[in-house]
Amino acid sequence: MKLVTRSQWGARAYRKPNGATPYGRSRRGVKVHYLGAAYSDRTHDKCAAYVRSLQASHMDGNGWSDIGYSFVVCTHGYVYEGRGLKRRNSANGNTTLNDENYAVCALVGSSGLTEPTDPQLDGVRDAIEHCREQGPAGDWLGGHRDGYATTCPGGPLYTWVKKGAPRPKEDTVTEAQMDEIANKVVDRLLSKDAFDAPPDAADYKPTGPQSTWSGRTVFRDLVVRVRRISADTAAIRKKLGA
Repeated sequence: MKLVTRSQWGARAYRKPNGATPYGRSRRGVKVHYLGAAYSDRTHDKCAAYVRSLQASHMDGNGWSDIGYSFVVCTHGYVYEGRGLKRRNSANGNTTLNDENYAVCALVGSSGLTEPTDPQLDGVRDAIEHCREQGPAGDWLGGHRDGYATTCPGGPLYTWVKKGAPRPKEDTVTEAQMDEIANKVVDRLLSKDAFDAPPDAADYKPTGPQSTWSGRTVFRDLVVRVRRISADTAAIRKKLGA
């Protein structure tokens, strides 16, 4: 997890005593949020300043004792520590909901940038796992709208949450591409242009007048031999066991 601590992003000190209120119960899980206003993406060097402005809005505009969220995740996948793991958040709608779940906010809006980026989804997932492992929090996962009348965290993010917040899928590699890569690796490892074909070739015997093999064919023949040895060994062990 690419965690940015409060001191690293330049957080203001929270107000006491409310800002220091600890959770009064075990957390059942995590609620995911979005900003609920327009948001424009920015270069990462400007994200900390935005989180500071968000804290100022919550403290000076809403009158809260600190930034409302437990963690905030930018589009580049960095997880900013808000109230963190021990201090009760103020973002879930009411005291009971705040005490019941952590609050993780992705920096996407209701307009402008509305689709979370893949690094951001990874970051939100990192924050969820951090809450579960270090909070600790239970396995429950939902959006701000679950149990509270709001559209937060918006359609795209909520759809992802209801799927279980999976990590973005890596690019799919086809079987043909994997074969091509494997062949190139074997040929690179066995860089000799041609090998004499062994007289006891396992399954890949030369055809026609061919009397030499490529490194790839040697490797395939070796795999067959290893499998046969393994099968023979298993058969012997079975007989000895009987």
